[in-house]
Amino acid sequence: MSNIDEQIEQERKNARTVCSTEGGESGDCAAAWDAVEELQAEASHQRQTKPKKTSLEQYCDDNPDAVECRVYDE
Repeated sequence: MSNIDEQIEQERKNARTVCSTEGGESGDCAAAWDAVEELQAEASHQRQTKPKKTSLEQYCDDNPDAVECRVYDE
């Protein structure tokens, strides 16, 4: 995940540079910030696709010997 965060930061720097040289109303400035937004959207998507554990799964990870977490072979 840090790789995409690094890319976002690099694109932000690039967008600031482009906007300061080309002007805040230029098409290049808008395109540079669009690239930042796209990367941010991708990072958000990647965070959401991680499987979420239920509260019982989290409890069992923390307390594997608990009665509720025992698994019996038949």
